[in-house]
Amino acid sequence: MRGRMVGAGVTVLLVTGCGAQAEPVAVPPPAPVAVEVAAASSGGACRLLDFGVIEQHAGVRFDVAAASATGDSHTCVVRAGRATLPELTLTVTETSIDAATFASDVVPEKAAKVSGLGQRAYRRTTSAKGALGPVVEVGWLAAEGRLATLRYATPGDAGKAEAEKLTTALVALAGQLDTRAI
Repeated sequence: MRGRMVGAGVTVLLVTGCGAQAEPVAVPPPAPVAVEVAAASSGGACRLLDFGVIEQHAGVRFDVAAASATGDSHTCVVRAGRATLPELTLTVTETSIDAATFASDVVPEKAAKVSGLGQRAYRRTTSAKGALGPVVEVGWLAAEGRLATLRYATPGDAGKAEAEKLTTALVALAGQLDTRAI
């Protein structure tokens, strides 16, 4: 009988100890972790771009990339955070035109010839328009039937002379892009 009473007493103690539950403790959420994502992770023409390489040439650190494709054209736009400008756009389109057709039909008026880039190439800087500053453009007829354009849109407060300096940097950047990789 004594064993039964001890067993009943232990059971009562165990049940009473489990009956009261502790209040949950509020734990603050962990701080967000910023993860740098490569431009290439956006796919499409963005696979040809690298934020670090762009920064080496253009002197601006971009960290957002978006790709799109329409038919045989592939485009990548890179920006710095939520800022609209500056903006760098790469477009690569499959084409069957030859160098002569490129020179007569694609190269814009007042564009300067660029040597050492693709089969034929040009560069130009347009004037500022409204909130958009000068735009620098490098276009070239690349190997294996690819028409490519790098376009750098500057903020409205950028001067044309400052934008002109970017043409050399964009030509160098264009020379590093293997447009066949799309």
